[in-house]
Amino acid sequence: MIDSHCHLDFDHFSADREAVMERAQEAGVTAIINPAVDLRSCEAVLALNRRWPQVHVAVGVHPNSCQDFNDQTLKRLSEPAQQPGVVAIGEIGLDFYRERCPRQDQMVALRQQLKLAAELALPVIIHNRDASDELLPELARHSRSLPASMGEHVGVLHSFSASAEVARQALDLGFYIGFTGPLTFRKAEGLRAVARDVPPERLLVETDAPFLSPVPHRGKRNEPAYLPYIVDVLAGLHGMTSAAMAQVTSENTRRLFRLPN
Repeated sequence: MIDSHCHLDFDHFSADREAVMERAQEAGVTAIINPAVDLRSCEAVLALNRRWPQVHVAVGVHPNSCQDFNDQTLKRLSEPAQQPGVVAIGEIGLDFYRERCPRQDQMVALRQQLKLAAELALPVIIHNRDASDELLPELARHSRSLPASMGEHVGVLHSFSASAEVARQALDLGFYIGFTGPLTFRKAEGLRAVARDVPPERLLVETDAPFLSPVPHRGKRNEPAYLPYIVDVLAGLHGMTSAAMAQVTSENTRRLFRLPN
């Protein structure tokens, strides 16, 4: 299995990061994608990759961290974006739920980072919180600007929580759809219905640890070792064995991010 989105660099793991990695391996997690959320964490995720090569990284500025994003910010981001171990630009996007940054700043940061991703031929990891109407046109412009060679490497809408129509539009643009712990929640029938309709070849699984722990660990710190709970639910929705779903989503993640086998 591959955890396609996890924040191992966060302080939540400072006391036991080595043990977390050991438990992930024991659970069958063979690789992890660790996105940055700001310029400072870009260095932290690159350090993780040097320590654990199976932790591949993305660099980017999260919409909740993009105050006063400008050309200088982009310049400072472009250097780590070209370092070994970087497989994507992310976590980027729009967050109109928390709105810790003005919407105008979020839009500037999104557009400039999408441009950087296109220039470097890297996929994007997209955060979307209550911003689908504004986000999808930006993703459409980005997707249509890419060369045909990027067709399988456009990006992923991570921790998907929007409607089936948003999922359909994202799929039409070439994006993958990532699902997290809420897929296991008792009252998440709507989300499970969306996941059921996503073609298996476009599914990714992720923990988004330390957040969004799946049942039966809901309310506790999340970690990559809990990924099988999400795989199990997704497998049931598609009438597949958990082993088959783990294989499919791992292949999808390798394809999107150009990971080695």
